[in-house]
Amino acid sequence: MHKDLKKIKPTMRIVSRHKVKDTPGIIKGQTVRPLCGAKQVPSERIRVGLAQFKPNLHEHLHWHPIEVFYYVLKGSAVVHDLAGKAYKVGPGDSIYAPAGIAGSHEWHIGKDGLELLSIRATNDGHRRMQFTVNRNTGESVIDMHELGRMDAISFESHY
Repeated sequence: MHKDLKKIKPTMRIVSRHKVKDTPGIIKGQTVRPLCGAKQVPSERIRVGLAQFKPNLHEHLHWHPIEVFYYVLKGSAVVHDLAGKAYKVGPGDSIYAPAGIAGSHEWHIGKDGLELLSIRATNDGHRRMQFTVNRNTGESVIDMHELGRMDAISFESHY
């Protein structure tokens, strides 16, 4: 090894699937195993999790203030966009939801459940939250409990 390389402390980390615990998801019947960007496994800019949904669940129409990318590993779902258009997804499919209400989506989980890799464009709690959308009125809301879970009760001042 080159002598200058010996001076550099490696920063790569390996995450053993046996050492990271599942956490409750947004809806009952969903769990998320943090892989990168959480307290258990810190990162600089991204948050990656293994999201698992039990069969026949429904996650209401919602949007995020950040980009979100999902890669389906197992199972199936029907994903609806803001206009209500349905997309069937299964293993190997991916879903990209841009930040904002235009990227709204809802999940109808299939009879085999759903497992996907969830990649979020930030690990800042207050930017990871999601807002439920009422398709009829356009109103977006977030539960106070969810704000607490996402470290979004108070925002750090930069002034």
